[in-house]
Amino acid sequence: MDEAHFEMAQRLQEAQLQNALDSRVQYQGESAEDCESCGIDIPQERRLAVPGCQCCFDCQTLREGRR
Repeated sequence: MDEAHFEMAQRLQEAQLQNALDSRVQYQGESAEDCESCGIDIPQERRLAVPGCQCCFDCQTLREGRR
């Protein structure tokens, strides 16, 4: 691969990363104490780390299709 192709691939990768960062969910507000999907307690560490979260980690991961 010559240098021009490498630079093009790098710009594409940077644009995709920026797009992913721009479209991520921005949580705000008060976090739920119980997961709205499964009902288990949401750990305080998660509630503090992700203000406004409504789901436990496992349910949020499933919602986002990361499993």
